[in-house]
Amino acid sequence: MRIRAAVVEGIGAPFELEDVELAEPGRGEALVRIVATGVCHTDAITRAGDMPLPLPGILGHEGAGIVERIGEGVAEVAPGDRVVIGWPSCGACRNCLDGQPRYCARTGEALVSGRRFRGEAAGTSAYTRAGGAALSGHFFGQSSFATHSLVLADALVKAPEDVPLELLGPLACGLGTGAGAVLNEARPEPGSSLVVFGVGAVGLAAIMAARCTAATTVIAVDLHDSRLELATRYGATHVINSRDTDVVAEVARITGGTADYAFECTGVVPVVEQAADCVGMLGTLVLIGGAPAQARISLDHLRALWGKRIVGVLGGGSRSGKFIPALIELHRQGRFPFDELVRFYELDEIEQALADSRSGDVVKPVLRMPG
Repeated sequence: MRIRAAVVEGIGAPFELEDVELAEPGRGEALVRIVATGVCHTDAITRAGDMPLPLPGILGHEGAGIVERIGEGVAEVAPGDRVVIGWPSCGACRNCLDGQPRYCARTGEALVSGRRFRGEAAGTSAYTRAGGAALSGHFFGQSSFATHSLVLADALVKAPEDVPLELLGPLACGLGTGAGAVLNEARPEPGSSLVVFGVGAVGLAAIMAARCTAATTVIAVDLHDSRLELATRYGATHVINSRDTDVVAEVARITGGTADYAFECTGVVPVVEQAADCVGMLGTLVLIGGAPAQARISLDHLRALWGKRIVGVLGGGSRSGKFIPALIELHRQGRFPFDELVRFYELDEIEQALADSRSGDVVKPVLRMPG
Protein backbone atom coordinates (compact mmCIF):
# COMPACT_ATOMS: atom_id res chain seq x y z
CA MET A 1 0.00 0.00 0.00
CA ARG A 2 1.08 3.61 -0.47
CA ILE A 3 1.71 5.70 2.64
CA ARG A 4 3.11 9.15 3.40
CA ALA A 5 6.36 9.28 5.36
CA ALA A 6 9.08 11.70 6.42
CA VAL A 7 12.32 10.35 4.93
CA VAL A 8 15.87 11.28 5.96
CA GLU A 9 18.19 10.86 2.97
CA GLY A 10 21.49 10.86 4.84
CA ILE A 11 23.31 12.04 7.95
CA GLY A 12 22.23 15.58 8.77
CA ALA A 13 19.72 15.74 5.91
CA PRO A 14 16.28 17.30 6.43
CA PHE A 15 13.07 15.35 6.83
CA GLU A 16 11.35 15.24 3.43
CA LEU A 17 7.76 14.06 2.94
CA GLU A 18 7.52 11.31 0.38
CA ASP A 19 5.08 8.68 -0.88
CA VAL A 20 6.41 5.25 0.12
CA GLU A 21 5.25 1.69 -0.54
CA LEU A 22 4.62 -0.44 2.53
CA ALA A 23 4.26 -4.21 2.40
CA GLU A 24 1.28 -6.08 3.78
CA PRO A 25 1.65 -7.58 7.28
CA GLY A 26 3.27 -11.00 7.38
CA ARG A 27 3.03 -13.65 10.04
CA GLY A 28 3.11 -12.09 13.50
CA GLU A 29 2.83 -8.54 12.17
CA ALA A 30 0.18 -5.84 12.27
CA LEU A 31 -0.46 -2.76 10.15
CA VAL A 32 -1.13 0.28 12.34
CA ARG A 33 -2.55 3.58 11.12
CA ILE A 34 -0.59 6.14 13.10
CA VAL A 35 -2.73 8.74 14.85
CA ALA A 36 0.16 10.62 16.47
CA THR A 37 3.80 10.12 17.36
CA GLY A 38 6.18 11.86 19.72
CA VAL A 39 9.34 13.59 18.55
CA CYS A 40 12.31 12.54 20.67
CA HIS A 41 15.97 13.47 21.13
CA THR A 42 16.79 9.97 19.88
CA ASP A 43 15.33 10.84 16.48
CA ALA A 44 17.60 13.90 16.34
CA ILE A 45 20.80 12.06 17.29
CA THR A 46 20.02 9.25 14.84
CA ARG A 47 19.68 11.73 12.01
CA ALA A 48 23.00 13.21 13.15
CA GLY A 49 24.68 9.82 12.80
CA ASP A 50 25.02 8.96 16.48
CA MET A 51 22.95 5.81 16.12
CA PRO A 52 23.77 3.36 13.33
CA LEU A 53 20.49 3.25 11.39
CA PRO A 54 21.36 2.88 7.68
CA LEU A 55 20.07 5.84 5.68
CA PRO A 56 17.97 6.77 3.78
CA GLY A 57 15.29 5.78 6.18
CA ILE A 58 12.20 6.61 8.21
CA LEU A 59 12.53 7.55 11.89
CA GLY A 60 9.91 7.97 14.62
CA HIS A 61 9.51 5.67 17.60
CA GLU A 62 6.76 7.00 19.89
CA GLY A 63 3.70 6.06 17.85
CA ALA A 64 0.12 5.31 18.78
CA GLY A 65 -2.65 4.41 16.39
CA ILE A 66 -5.32 1.98 15.27
CA VAL A 67 -4.78 -1.53 13.97
CA GLU A 68 -6.00 -1.81 10.38
CA ARG A 69 -4.85 -5.28 9.35
CA ILE A 70 -3.11 -8.26 10.95
CA GLY A 71 -0.95 -11.03 9.59
CA GLU A 72 -1.25 -14.77 10.00
CA GLY A 73 -1.04 -16.09 13.54
CA VAL A 74 -1.77 -12.79 15.29
CA ALA A 75 -3.98 -13.18 18.35
CA GLU A 76 -2.82 -10.26 20.51
CA VAL A 77 -4.76 -7.56 18.63
CA ALA A 78 -7.52 -7.22 16.07
CA PRO A 79 -8.44 -4.59 13.46
CA GLY A 80 -9.95 -1.55 15.15
CA ASP A 81 -7.91 -1.86 18.35
CA ARG A 82 -6.41 1.36 19.72
CA VAL A 83 -2.75 0.69 20.48
CA VAL A 84 0.53 2.13 21.69
CA ILE A 85 3.56 0.72 19.88
CA GLY A 86 5.98 -0.70 22.43
CA TRP A 87 9.57 -1.79 21.90
CA PRO A 88 10.23 -4.97 19.90
CA SER A 89 12.08 -7.95 21.36
CA CYS A 90 12.97 -11.47 20.28
CA GLY A 91 11.07 -13.18 23.09
CA ALA A 92 13.55 -16.05 23.19
CA CYS A 93 16.84 -14.82 24.70
CA ARG A 94 17.72 -15.13 28.38
CA ASN A 95 16.73 -11.56 29.21
CA CYS A 96 13.39 -11.78 27.42
CA LEU A 97 12.62 -15.05 29.18
CA ASP A 98 13.56 -13.43 32.49
CA GLY A 99 10.91 -10.74 31.91
CA GLN A 100 13.35 -8.02 30.77
CA PRO A 101 12.56 -7.53 27.06
CA ARG A 102 13.97 -3.96 27.09
CA TYR A 103 17.35 -5.67 27.41
CA CYS A 104 16.72 -8.24 24.71
CA ALA A 105 20.05 -9.65 23.49
CA ARG A 106 19.05 -8.54 19.99
CA THR A 107 17.99 -5.03 20.97
CA GLY A 108 20.48 -3.30 18.67
CA GLU A 109 19.25 -5.27 15.69
CA ALA A 110 15.62 -4.76 16.67
CA LEU A 111 15.90 -0.99 17.07
CA VAL A 112 18.32 0.29 14.43
CA SER A 113 19.06 -2.35 11.79
CA GLY A 114 16.43 -0.78 9.54
CA ARG A 115 15.07 -4.25 8.77
CA ARG A 116 12.65 -6.78 10.19
CA PHE A 117 14.49 -8.95 12.67
CA ARG A 118 11.99 -11.75 13.24
CA GLY A 119 9.83 -14.02 11.13
CA GLU A 120 9.88 -15.23 7.56
CA ALA A 121 10.82 -11.80 6.21
CA ALA A 122 13.69 -11.21 8.65
CA GLY A 123 16.49 -9.16 7.14
CA THR A 124 14.23 -7.32 4.71
CA SER A 125 12.56 -3.92 4.87
CA ALA A 126 8.83 -3.53 4.35
CA TYR A 127 9.43 0.03 3.06
CA THR A 128 10.35 0.87 -0.54
CA ARG A 129 10.43 4.00 -2.64
CA ALA A 130 8.21 4.47 -5.65
CA GLY A 131 11.02 3.28 -7.93
CA GLY A 132 11.55 0.10 -5.91
CA ALA A 133 14.64 1.09 -3.88
CA ALA A 134 14.54 -0.17 -0.30
CA LEU A 135 14.35 2.25 2.61
CA SER A 136 15.40 1.59 6.16
CA GLY A 137 12.32 1.27 8.33
CA HIS A 138 11.31 -0.58 11.48
CA PHE A 139 13.14 2.06 13.60
CA PHE A 140 12.54 0.92 17.18
CA GLY A 141 10.15 -1.53 15.56
CA GLN A 142 7.90 1.15 14.09
CA SER A 143 9.24 4.09 11.98
CA SER A 144 6.23 6.11 13.04
CA PHE A 145 7.05 9.36 11.19
CA ALA A 146 4.56 8.04 8.68
CA THR A 147 0.85 7.58 8.23
CA HIS A 148 1.19 3.81 8.76
CA SER A 149 3.63 1.43 10.43
CA LEU A 150 4.24 -2.29 10.07
CA VAL A 151 5.02 -3.67 13.52
CA LEU A 152 5.36 -6.87 15.49
CA ALA A 153 1.94 -7.53 16.94
CA ASP A 154 3.32 -8.70 20.27
CA ALA A 155 4.93 -5.27 20.79
CA LEU A 156 1.53 -3.55 20.79
CA VAL A 157 -0.21 -2.41 23.96
CA LYS A 158 -3.96 -1.89 23.84
CA ALA A 159 -5.09 1.58 24.88
CA PRO A 160 -8.31 2.36 26.78
CA GLU A 161 -11.12 4.25 25.08
CA ASP A 162 -11.34 7.05 27.64
CA VAL A 163 -7.82 8.49 27.17
CA PRO A 164 -6.94 10.48 24.01
CA LEU A 165 -4.90 8.17 21.81
CA GLU A 166 -2.88 11.05 20.35
CA LEU A 167 -1.23 11.57 23.76
CA LEU A 168 -0.06 8.05 24.44
CA GLY A 169 2.81 7.27 22.05
CA PRO A 170 5.54 8.95 24.16
CA LEU A 171 4.76 6.57 27.03
CA ALA A 172 6.63 3.89 25.07
CA CYS A 173 9.91 5.81 25.10
CA GLY A 174 10.62 9.36 26.33
CA LEU A 175 8.06 9.72 29.10
CA GLY A 176 8.21 6.04 29.98
CA THR A 177 12.00 6.20 30.12
CA GLY A 178 12.05 8.96 32.72
CA ALA A 179 9.29 7.49 34.84
CA GLY A 180 10.63 3.96 34.55
CA ALA A 181 14.13 4.97 35.59
CA VAL A 182 12.63 5.99 38.93
CA LEU A 183 9.88 3.43 39.39
CA ASN A 184 11.40 0.32 37.81
CA GLU A 185 15.14 0.77 38.19
CA ALA A 186 15.94 3.03 41.16
CA ARG A 187 12.89 2.29 43.32
CA PRO A 188 13.90 4.91 45.92
CA GLU A 189 13.44 4.06 49.57
CA PRO A 190 11.40 6.26 51.93
CA GLY A 191 13.25 9.46 52.73
CA SER A 192 15.55 9.20 49.70
CA SER A 193 17.10 12.18 47.95
CA LEU A 194 17.05 12.39 44.14
CA VAL A 195 18.65 14.86 41.74
CA VAL A 196 17.49 14.98 38.11
CA PHE A 197 19.82 16.55 35.55
CA GLY A 198 17.93 17.95 32.57
CA VAL A 199 14.21 18.50 33.03
CA GLY A 200 12.90 18.19 29.53
CA ALA A 201 10.27 15.54 28.86
CA VAL A 202 12.34 12.66 30.26
CA GLY A 203 13.46 14.53 33.37
CA LEU A 204 10.00 15.92 34.12
CA ALA A 205 8.55 12.43 33.78
CA ALA A 206 11.15 11.25 36.30
CA ILE A 207 10.10 14.03 38.68
CA MET A 208 6.42 13.16 38.28
CA ALA A 209 7.30 9.54 39.05
CA ALA A 210 9.38 10.54 42.07
CA ARG A 211 6.29 12.26 43.46
CA CYS A 212 4.61 8.84 43.37
CA THR A 213 7.28 7.42 45.71
CA ALA A 214 8.29 8.14 49.30
CA ALA A 215 11.39 10.10 48.26
CA THR A 216 11.39 13.35 50.23
CA THR A 217 14.06 15.43 48.45
CA VAL A 218 13.72 15.85 44.69
CA ILE A 219 16.18 18.28 43.10
CA ALA A 220 15.84 19.48 39.49
CA VAL A 221 18.86 20.82 37.58
CA ASP A 222 18.57 22.66 34.27
CA LEU A 223 19.68 25.75 32.35
CA HIS A 224 16.14 27.00 31.68
CA ASP A 225 14.20 28.75 34.46
CA SER A 226 10.95 27.91 32.66
CA ARG A 227 11.75 24.21 32.90
CA LEU A 228 12.68 24.56 36.56
CA GLU A 229 9.32 26.22 37.23
CA LEU A 230 7.63 23.21 35.63
CA ALA A 231 9.75 20.88 37.74
CA THR A 232 8.50 22.62 40.88
CA ARG A 233 4.93 22.24 39.68
CA TYR A 234 5.36 18.51 39.10
CA GLY A 235 7.15 17.53 42.30
CA ALA A 236 10.64 19.00 42.66
CA THR A 237 11.32 20.19 46.19
CA HIS A 238 14.41 22.17 45.12
CA VAL A 239 15.71 23.57 41.82
CA ILE A 240 19.19 24.56 40.63
CA ASN A 241 19.99 26.63 37.57
CA SER A 242 23.34 25.16 36.53
CA ARG A 243 24.19 28.20 34.43
CA ASP A 244 25.24 30.21 37.47
CA THR A 245 25.47 27.73 40.37
CA ASP A 246 28.04 25.14 41.50
CA VAL A 247 25.69 22.18 41.25
CA VAL A 248 27.75 19.68 43.27
CA ALA A 249 28.16 22.16 46.13
CA GLU A 250 24.47 23.08 46.08
CA VAL A 251 23.36 19.44 46.08
CA ALA A 252 25.68 18.86 49.05
CA ARG A 253 24.10 21.82 50.85
CA ILE A 254 20.54 20.65 50.19
CA THR A 255 21.13 16.99 51.08
CA GLY A 256 23.64 17.52 53.85
CA GLY A 257 26.16 15.42 51.93
CA THR A 258 25.39 13.57 48.71
CA ALA A 259 22.24 12.48 46.91
CA ASP A 260 21.06 8.90 47.04
CA TYR A 261 20.23 8.91 43.33
CA ALA A 262 21.22 11.07 40.37
CA PHE A 263 19.31 10.71 37.09
CA GLU A 264 21.29 12.03 34.12
CA CYS A 265 18.91 12.89 31.28
CA THR A 266 21.05 15.11 29.03
CA GLY A 267 23.70 12.82 27.56
CA VAL A 268 26.20 15.71 27.84
CA VAL A 269 29.49 14.19 29.05
CA PRO A 270 30.51 16.97 31.51
CA VAL A 271 27.01 16.84 33.00
CA VAL A 272 27.24 13.06 33.36
CA GLU A 273 30.49 13.48 35.28
CA GLN A 274 28.94 16.20 37.43
CA ALA A 275 25.99 13.92 38.20
CA ALA A 276 28.42 11.19 39.25
CA ASP A 277 30.01 13.58 41.73
CA CYS A 278 26.62 14.30 43.31
CA VAL A 279 26.14 10.75 44.58
CA GLY A 280 28.43 9.23 47.17
CA MET A 281 28.94 6.00 49.06
CA LEU A 282 26.16 3.52 48.14
CA GLY A 283 24.62 6.18 45.91
CA THR A 284 23.40 5.39 42.40
CA LEU A 285 24.01 7.25 39.15
CA VAL A 286 21.31 6.38 36.63
CA LEU A 287 22.30 7.02 33.00
CA ILE A 288 19.34 7.89 30.79
CA GLY A 289 20.34 10.52 28.22
CA GLY A 290 21.84 9.56 24.87
CA ALA A 291 25.42 10.80 24.48
CA PRO A 292 27.13 10.99 21.06
CA ALA A 293 28.45 7.76 19.58
CA GLN A 294 31.67 6.51 21.23
CA ALA A 295 31.42 9.04 24.07
CA ARG A 296 33.46 8.26 27.18
CA ILE A 297 33.11 9.51 30.75
CA SER A 298 35.72 9.80 33.49
CA LEU A 299 35.08 8.94 37.14
CA ASP A 300 37.07 9.23 40.32
CA HIS A 301 38.04 5.59 40.83
CA LEU A 302 38.33 5.63 44.60
CA ARG A 303 34.97 7.30 45.18
CA ALA A 304 33.36 4.89 42.70
CA LEU A 305 35.02 1.98 44.51
CA TRP A 306 33.32 2.92 47.76
CA GLY A 307 29.97 1.44 46.82
CA LYS A 308 28.90 3.89 44.12
CA ARG A 309 26.60 2.27 41.58
CA ILE A 310 26.29 3.25 37.92
CA VAL A 311 23.24 1.92 36.11
CA GLY A 312 22.24 2.39 32.50
CA VAL A 313 18.53 2.36 31.64
CA LEU A 314 16.90 1.56 28.31
CA GLY A 315 13.35 2.77 27.84
CA GLY A 316 12.63 2.76 31.55
CA GLY A 317 12.98 -0.99 31.90
CA SER A 318 10.04 -3.29 32.66
CA ARG A 319 7.64 -4.61 29.97
CA SER A 320 5.58 -2.31 27.78
CA GLY A 321 2.45 -4.36 28.38
CA LYS A 322 2.78 -3.91 32.12
CA PHE A 323 4.25 -0.43 32.46
CA ILE A 324 2.34 1.61 29.86
CA PRO A 325 -1.08 0.68 31.34
CA ALA A 326 0.27 1.57 34.80
CA LEU A 327 1.32 5.03 33.59
CA ILE A 328 -2.07 5.52 31.93
CA GLU A 329 -3.79 4.66 35.21
CA LEU A 330 -1.55 7.07 37.14
CA HIS A 331 -2.53 9.71 34.58
CA ARG A 332 -6.21 8.96 35.13
CA GLN A 333 -5.68 9.48 38.86
CA GLY A 334 -4.04 12.85 38.25
CA ARG A 335 -0.66 11.62 39.51
CA PHE A 336 1.16 11.60 36.15
CA PRO A 337 -0.15 14.66 34.22
CA PHE A 338 2.09 14.22 31.18
CA ASP A 339 -0.57 15.65 28.88
CA GLU A 340 0.37 19.11 30.16
CA LEU A 341 3.82 18.76 28.57
CA VAL A 342 2.57 18.13 25.01
CA ARG A 343 2.35 20.51 22.08
CA PHE A 344 0.97 19.19 18.81
CA TYR A 345 2.44 19.69 15.33
CA GLU A 346 1.62 18.42 11.86
CA LEU A 347 3.76 15.82 10.08
CA ASP A 348 5.38 18.45 7.85
CA GLU A 349 6.44 20.45 10.93
CA ILE A 350 9.05 18.00 12.28
CA GLU A 351 11.91 20.47 11.88
CA GLN A 352 10.01 23.13 13.82
CA ALA A 353 9.11 20.60 16.51
CA LEU A 354 12.77 19.65 16.94
CA ALA A 355 13.86 23.30 16.99
CA ASP A 356 11.28 24.20 19.63
CA SER A 357 12.35 21.25 21.75
CA ARG A 358 16.05 22.19 21.51
CA SER A 359 15.34 25.79 22.49
CA GLY A 360 13.35 24.76 25.55
CA ASP A 361 10.17 26.41 24.26
CA VAL A 362 8.37 23.06 24.07
CA VAL A 363 8.76 20.11 26.41
CA LYS A 364 7.20 17.30 24.39
CA PRO A 365 6.39 17.80 20.69
CA VAL A 366 3.93 15.32 19.20
CA LEU A 367 3.09 15.01 15.51
CA ARG A 368 -0.49 14.44 14.43
CA MET A 369 -0.80 12.39 11.27
CA PRO A 370 -2.90 13.60 8.31
CA GLY A 371 -6.28 11.96 7.86
